[in-house]
Amino acid sequence: MKLVAGLGNPGPEYVWSRHNAGWLAIDSFTERKGLGEPRMKFSGAFWPASQIEGESVAFLKPFTYMNLSGKSVVEAARYYDIAPPDVLIIFDDAAIPFGCLRYRPSGSAGGHKGMISVIALFGTLDIPRLRLGIGGPPEHIRMKDWALGKIPGEQRDVWPDVGNSAWEALSRWLRGMSGQGFTLKIAGFRQA
Repeated sequence: MKLVAGLGNPGPEYVWSRHNAGWLAIDSFTERKGLGEPRMKFSGAFWPASQIEGESVAFLKPFTYMNLSGKSVVEAARYYDIAPPDVLIIFDDAAIPFGCLRYRPSGSAGGHKGMISVIALFGTLDIPRLRLGIGGPPEHIRMKDWALGKIPGEQRDVWPDVGNSAWEALSRWLRGMSGQGFTLKIAGFRQA
């Protein structure tokens, strides 16, 4: 069994925030699969395993707030005896332009507090991750305000394309085609 966890923050003030890109990816996946409403389990929204690419895959959106995401993810992984390399973490990354997605099979958290929490509680860097580009802030905006800010309309309009690229990345990971990592770019979107 595999677990896919999208990181984000609960609450209406965070809906469509850049920092909730991981949650938006999970929403896209569960809608595509027609999985319906989640169960409230593991301190989050949990969709039990369904078949994708010949694998049993469960989805999780931690409700622990970003900085404590590892609590929810590790609780679910341990309950189902899922090893860290079989857990895919999806989160936002300001170092990557909007419209780009990067997969890596392991590595540091890159300063992302949610991933720091996941790595600390698993006790290993060998956790696959899919980083969704949100682009960096202009000079006059603090990083925290940028990450918690709303995704602008032009980017929301192409979010289905981001979801499609994230699905392609998920499929590659499940088929074991991820190797040393890869980058995907959504078609037709021009960075401002």
